[in-house]
Amino acid sequence: MSEHGFHVHGPHDHAVEHAAHSNDKFSGRIAVMTAILATVGAMFGYQGGATQNDAALFKNNAAIDKTEAANRWNYYQAKSNKQNLAEMALTLPGVDPEKYKADVARYKTEKEGIKKDAEKWEASSAEWNHKSDEAMHQHHQWALATTAEQIAISLAAITLLTHKKWLQYTAYGVAAAGIALGAFAWLHVDPIGALMLKLGAGAAGH
Repeated sequence: MSEHGFHVHGPHDHAVEHAAHSNDKFSGRIAVMTAILATVGAMFGYQGGATQNDAALFKNNAAIDKTEAANRWNYYQAKSNKQNLAEMALTLPGVDPEKYKADVARYKTEKEGIKKDAEKWEASSAEWNHKSDEAMHQHHQWALATTAEQIAISLAAITLLTHKKWLQYTAYGVAAAGIALGAFAWLHVDPIGALMLKLGAGAAGH
């Protein structure tokens, strides 16, 4: 079983199986709810694993582009060194100044193109890093949603064994919270982060 998978097991499995074969309507409803939550949780767990893999892929792409940018900057520095040597040569007696002036002009032109390439690779690396951060944040949202469904299933299992109504309603509440978290992750919405930004802006305003 993958570490990102969703699997719940324990004594309540037997209780659910027993409820499925009994005529107890209360237990039957809880058993159905448990099966539904297990399915929803499995989907959340899959999405969590997928977004974590995306984050790792994006981070790898960022590192590749950063290396390309570094190579371009090294090439740029090499051209700068050649330009400096050509400029120094202009001051030496007995040299053809026009030749070295042409070299200086050529190195300047080449450096502009190399600089644009380096900046392009750096921008690409920053974009991949941003995508990786977003995917990792989404992964954490899916993980929270999955955890909520796991807790709801555990509460449902205890409800099966105790027949406590308050536990049933608590399980419903936790399950609903997990589904809401999953919806936020699916829609790329971060209500907590938005609230913190709003509070921070309000505090800064005062």
